[in-house]
Amino acid sequence: MSQKNWKNTKNSGISKKKRRNKIRRNRKDRLFIYIFGNPNHKKWLLSIYNAIRGSDYTNPDDIEITTIKNVIYMGMKNDVSFLLTDIMNFFEHQSTFNPNIALRMFIYAGMVYSKYIEKNKSTINLYSSRIQHIPVPKCYCFYNGKKEIEDKVIIKLSDSFDKGIEPDIDVTVTMYNINAGHNQELMEKCKPLYEYSWLEAQIRRYIDDMNYETKDAVDTALEDMPDDYEIKPFLMANKAEVERMCLTQFNEAAYRECERAEIREEFQEKIDSLNNQVNEANARADQAVNIIRSIIEKKMMDDHISEDEAKRRLGIEC
Repeated sequence: MSQKNWKNTKNSGISKKKRRNKIRRNRKDRLFIYIFGNPNHKKWLLSIYNAIRGSDYTNPDDIEITTIKNVIYMGMKNDVSFLLTDIMNFFEHQSTFNPNIALRMFIYAGMVYSKYIEKNKSTINLYSSRIQHIPVPKCYCFYNGKKEIEDKVIIKLSDSFDKGIEPDIDVTVTMYNINAGHNQELMEKCKPLYEYSWLEAQIRRYIDDMNYETKDAVDTALEDMPDDYEIKPFLMANKAEVERMCLTQFNEAAYRECERAEIREEFQEKIDSLNNQVNEANARADQAVNIIRSIIEKKMMDDHISEDEAKRRLGIEC
């Protein structure tokens, strides 16, 4: 598959009035699940699966979507999970690097398997004397943030544990860097994933490098997208929804950053207050030392004695 230069875009004609100051924040995580978690587009999900597993499945209907809808635990939501043959797949997208993805997957997997067992309780008996067979979990994360990482990074739940103790539970997540210039073979094998990553990069470039409003950046990136891109008709047909998701995610991220800024400001105020108290205490201590020193020197002069003798007579311990 020939890849278009990611920075080669046509003149958008958008006025400078529609541009804004840079705000470099996470914006588009929900677009991933909108594209690849859509039950009507299982073929795109299957394309990713085949690319990373080296398989050649051809029937998208073999996929059973297992994503738990409308469930948020501790502020976290699963992107896409699905069952194919005997493998339970967990897909996540990150535009901000998060080293705790294995812990998040661990929580997601518990909820998904609980639901799976409940659905199949007629054939799965947790109290049976025989081993109950369940699908094999495979965890993947697709990353396109600004932090530089290698093409493939392995993150384990055990990285979060205290060292020196062998854990009885672990989770392994394979993270793929899908930024431009990374994992070229994977991108060649999965055209929809490449197209999605191209779109993300274009939107980010318009916002970060050219100061576009988010809506203008999304619209222009969609216009720039080549007509032969497989996901383009779907995105153009749902343009308003794509814009809404990007704007919503951007606003949520900006709000979180505002909260973090307020926490940092409050924390800094407390630090400054403590520093002031320490400085005041040090100043009082220095003042006390100077006063004592003056008393000692006066005693030495009045009695014509040594410093040690003056301290002894004044009852000051060395």
